[in-house]
Parts: sequence; C-alpha cells; structure tokens
Amino acid sequence: MLFVILSICCSVTILVLLKLAKRYHIDVLQAVTWNYFAAVIISWVIYKPQLTVVNLTTTLSNYNYWLLALLMPVMFLLVRSSIQATGIILTVIATRLSLVVPLIFSYLWLNKALNHSQLLGIVLSLAAIFCAIPWKRARGSKKSTGAWFYLLAIFIGIGVVNILTDKLTVISSSPDTNSLFITFVLAFLVSVILLTIQISRNKTRFSWPHILIGFVLGMVNFSRTFFYMKAMKELNRQPSGLFLAINIGIITLGTLIALLIFNEKLSTTNKVAIFFTLIAVLVLSNKFANAV
Repeated sequence: MLFVILSICCSVTILVLLKLAKRYHIDVLQAVTWNYFAAVIISWVIYKPQLTVVNLTTTLSNYNYWLLALLMPVMFLLVRSSIQATGIILTVIATRLSLVVPLIFSYLWLNKALNHSQLLGIVLSLAAIFCAIPWKRARGSKKSTGAWFYLLAIFIGIGVVNILTDKLTVISSSPDTNSLFITFVLAFLVSVILLTIQISRNKTRFSWPHILIGFVLGMVNFSRTFFYMKAMKELNRQPSGLFLAINIGIITLGTLIALLIFNEKLSTTNKVAIFFTLIAVLVLSNKFANAV
C-alpha cells in the first residue's frame, strides 16, 4: 500500500502546485514544458529504454502518440485553469470521473454492450458533473460562469487521454516503459512548440527560474506514474482494490487539503456531486478496475 499512498500524494501535490501557480506568478506553460524535460531525463535514467530505428519509426508514424503528446500539456493547462476558476475539489471530481469516457466511447463507437453496473456508474458520473458545475455566478463572486467549460473540458479531455493510453497499450509492441519515455519526449517537443509560439507573440517571456520550477513539477509528475506502476505490480491480483484506493484517496485527500488549507467553499449541489462521485467509483470498481 506504500506505493498507492505515494502515488495519491504525488497526484494531489500536482494539484496544489497548480493552485499556487497564480499566487506566485508562475507561467504554467513554461513549468509544464520543463516538467516534461525532467520526466524525459528521469525516465531515461531509471528505465533505460531500449529504442531501435524500427521502433522509433513505427512510433513517430502513429498519430495516437502525437495526439496523446498534444493532449498531455493541454490538459495540464486546462486543469490549472479549472483549479483557478472552480477550486481543487470540483477539478478533482472532473478528473476522477473522466474514467467513464472510455466506457461511453466503447458503447457509442465500438458497439460494446454495457452492463447495469456500468450504466449506473455512467449516470452517477454525469449527475456528479452536472452538480459540480457552477452554472450561475454567485453574488459577489469573482468566479466566471465560464467555469463550466473547464470542468467539461478536463472531464472529456482526460477521458480521451485514457482511451489513447489504453489503445497504445494494446497496439504497441514496446514495453510500457519504452512507450512512456517516448510519450514524454513527444510531449516535451509539443510543449516547446506551444511555448515558442507564445514567446514569439510576446504573450510570455522566457524565465530561467521556471526551469527549476518545471523540474520540481516533473519529479512529482513522474513519481506519480512511477509509484502507480509499482502499485499495479504489487496489487496485480487486486485491480479493483487499487482502483478504489487511488480514486477515493485522491478525492479524499484533495478535498481535505482544499477545505483545510485553501478554505474552499462547497454549495449543497457540490456536496451532492462528491457523494455521487464516491458512489460512482464504488459501482465501477469491479467493472473498470484498470482505469485510473
């Protein structure tokens, strides 16, 4: 369980760092760019990926890798925006419930039948998202009514990331660690392009301190994946237990930190959203145990 706890702590730490970004005037795109550079270095040192010309050629010609590499930094930016607009708690709900997107995709596009537990899980998840969205701006609140966009965007976007990850796991002939390394490399290249565009348009300026900030974020981001993969090997006979522990752990820890440290406030419908989210995770744990 140690690896599970460490993975949960790393996941929530990333949310906290993104929450603090605005307070300390951190350019998240620069931090995210160097985060992937750090992840490339760390994964190279730890996993020592075995890459061949054929392997690289096949990978670079696979649009799924490029789409995943594009979505990864974009999701970072959207999660940051969601945290700033709605807070950590509601953002956690949207990220955790994104696990039902692959189920919806398999039903609509692959014509796979859904059982009663999966249908109930989807209904509960959609209900939770609906309750989490701040549809109206409260009096005196600075929160934009556009906050609904960020929650829906990360709900769908991270769900698509899960679909692509599962697809690459099935079709890739490389070990998982090789695929992970290649994804980090491509995500770094995409981030560099996005950052270059921003700098060329004078939207931001290059800042050396952001390299250090990005490396800190990168170490935490890589550790989240590293500890999760360790946990999967440790609990390979209890996938539903891992699924429950990771999801409920992140929701619980994220909520406690948001309430106790950042003094986030919850409406009645937001509390209902948390309840629906926890029930959805419980319902789906045996049917969707491999999605975290």
